[in-house]
Amino acid sequence: MQTKYFYKSVLIFIIVMSITSLTHSKGMASNIKEEMITYKAGNVTLAGFVAYDESIKGKRPVVLVVHEWWGLNDYTKMRARKLAELGYFAMAVDMFGNGKIAADPNEARALTGPFYKDPLLAKTRIDAAILKVSNFAQADPNNVAAIGYCFGGSVVLNSAKLGAKLKAVVSFHGGLAGVQADKQLLKARILVCHGGSDKFVSQTDVDAFKHQLDSIGATYTFKVYANATHAFTNPDATQIGKKFNMPIEYNPQADKDSWNDMRAFLDSVFKKM
Repeated sequence: MQTKYFYKSVLIFIIVMSITSLTHSKGMASNIKEEMITYKAGNVTLAGFVAYDESIKGKRPVVLVVHEWWGLNDYTKMRARKLAELGYFAMAVDMFGNGKIAADPNEARALTGPFYKDPLLAKTRIDAAILKVSNFAQADPNNVAAIGYCFGGSVVLNSAKLGAKLKAVVSFHGGLAGVQADKQLLKARILVCHGGSDKFVSQTDVDAFKHQLDSIGATYTFKVYANATHAFTNPDATQIGKKFNMPIEYNPQADKDSWNDMRAFLDSVFKKM
């Protein structure tokens, strides 16, 4: 009988501890502070979004999040929240100004066009974001990384090549064409998360990108995810692809794997492991 009661007590203890742990985890999530912010890049007013864990004391590394060609939408904010949960100070960057959101591919093409034509313009928006986060006591402006999705992937890669003050950049299904890499300017470590079935980025682009970075001895990792199309990390990609007849689709496995690859990469950069 004593043995029976002992095991029953142990079982009850495990259940109570599990409930306590779950409650604690939910409580931790409530410590994520979110805030819409405004800042300037020249004469343009930008509308960004920051997220960080208030329970963490002191400064922590910053990760900028650059949106897809649609603009700073809920998807971009979701990624910033997830980074905040990992212990980073996250800022979703507004590239277009005034929080503009594209309604369709034509509008998105018009909004992103100036940045493809002038990658230095994109860098000025990244520089403005870094300057803005330096005003937050929780952010360490000397330890900044940037991640970007699709259009945003191109932005962070080109900004790094142009010498932006970034320790690391991660491109998720981003375009690979852009400015020529310069050994004197490119200081950031690079992770590229590329879909193996991406119809927007050719194998020629991939080969040229790798050759360019190899030629200057750049530090980079190039990951390819099987059966993953452009926009493979966005849960809304399949629906959007059908709506606008675009060859994009959500791939949950590639999304999970690429996010884990990013986590390990950033951990190594900021020595959190």
